[in-house]
Amino acid sequence: MTRNHGASVKDDKLYEELRQDGNSKEKAARIANAKANDDMHPSQKGGEASPYEDWTKDELYSRAQEIGIDGRSDMTKDELIAALREH
Repeated sequence: MTRNHGASVKDDKLYEELRQDGNSKEKAARIANAKANDDMHPSQKGGEASPYEDWTKDELYSRAQEIGIDGRSDMTKDELIAALREH
């Protein structure tokens, strides 16, 4: 039986499937809500931002700070890229 996750999750069944697959709560909610919105197409390529490899370490650090990645101050550029992609 699918639980109601409140107004913040638009597709409870998909949310639960994504959580069971190991996705974080945030990612599962983001995907479930995007799929439930007819104006969004989550399977299509997103914006035109350059790949993380083209960013400076300072830019990567700032982005990691924005989204709250722990341990970012001790990370190398490659570690920051990996952490951002895993988030």
